[in-house]
Amino acid sequence: MTSSDGAGAYLSGFGNSFATEAVAGTLPAAQNSPQKVPLGLYAEQLSGTAFTAPRDENRRSWLYRIRPTASHKPYRRRDNGLIASGFAAEASPNRLRWDPLALPQDPTDFVDGLATVAGNGDAATGSGVSIHVYRANRSMADRVFYDADGELLLVPQQGRLALATELGRLDVAPGEIAVIPRGVRFRAELPDGTARGYVCENHGALFRLPELGPIGANGLANARDFLTPAAWFEGVDRPVEVVQKFQGNLWATTLDHSPLDVVAWHGNYAPYKYDLAHFNTINTVSFDHPDPSIFTVLTSPSEQPGTANADFVIFPPRWMVAEHTFRPPWFHRNVMNEFMGLVHGAYDAKAGGFAPGGMSLHNCMSGHGPDLASYAKAVEAALQPHKIDNTLAFMFETRWVIRPTDWALAAPELQPDYDACWDGLGNNFRK
Repeated sequence: MTSSDGAGAYLSGFGNSFATEAVAGTLPAAQNSPQKVPLGLYAEQLSGTAFTAPRDENRRSWLYRIRPTASHKPYRRRDNGLIASGFAAEASPNRLRWDPLALPQDPTDFVDGLATVAGNGDAATGSGVSIHVYRANRSMADRVFYDADGELLLVPQQGRLALATELGRLDVAPGEIAVIPRGVRFRAELPDGTARGYVCENHGALFRLPELGPIGANGLANARDFLTPAAWFEGVDRPVEVVQKFQGNLWATTLDHSPLDVVAWHGNYAPYKYDLAHFNTINTVSFDHPDPSIFTVLTSPSEQPGTANADFVIFPPRWMVAEHTFRPPWFHRNVMNEFMGLVHGAYDAKAGGFAPGGMSLHNCMSGHGPDLASYAKAVEAALQPHKIDNTLAFMFETRWVIRPTDWALAAPELQPDYDACWDGLGNNFRK
């Protein structure tokens, strides 16, 4: 076995075109695919968009690897576990909330610990999202995984992930996110022994930074804070299982070597991570609320301008200073559909019942907002500047109704009395 020491080596800048090599002299000097690649490697292009996509949207990288990915035996269907190829037959307007899902008792790695909670759209037509949770207590060993249906946005909630990918290594902790592009092989290791988190599998347009509009050139997530791994490889000559997700189902084959053997690469299609503490939160300094779109970290646009296939939105620590204002999120109904999770702390619109590792679903035009306790506290609060601290909630927001899976609807963690948190919001009208 040979490997390169690339752990902790990162390149910065969202969407930049990078050139990186784990062994000096590996990258071809002037051509992407010369007749003979240096050091006897194979040249392979990995495309994340159509060849003819506009230049500013085109994503591709050239990989220089020990063996091409074309060399493998046929894939065979394997058990999906709790990964669903579809969602509940009937969508529900009811508001739903789940307690945190327990960690597994039996030895379970990242792949076997994936469970589909909800989703919409269709991987076959390149639209919508699938939402999963992962729960694991064992590192992947002699196994790698890749998703042919979409890119994976990973949101760790408990325990770190050490991601060994074809293009380098990413170490991701709670409070950070990672995006693994469609088709990129990776292995998830668990430095802390256990891990739990959320996954947004994006079937639509690739995630990108949102436009800033009147905000101007600065604010929200800055491109420089996104980190992409430097080249790293391993030369392992022993059986390694490759599991892929294809059209909602899992398929597997076995190689006689590790496919994490890219010695050098250049391009703009690569995994990346982002520390959510770097998010530059925008808020009001006068009265009322800006719309929650000001908390958007990444967006997957649709063909309808201003309406996302999916947005990744966070609610991080921030100062609240608005005068004459009900400061928690207001009561609202929305044409978009909202799936929320909580990494740590408490959410300022819920006094209880929404715990770290839990999740909630509010679909199109379903009224929601602060519970009774949060409302009562907010309307009587002395409006002095105060900081919402020690919290990190997030939302996957999408234009299409989110359908839970049958498994999620039958899960014992589904709270049967979620609606009761709004009981007592009675008639306070005074003529």
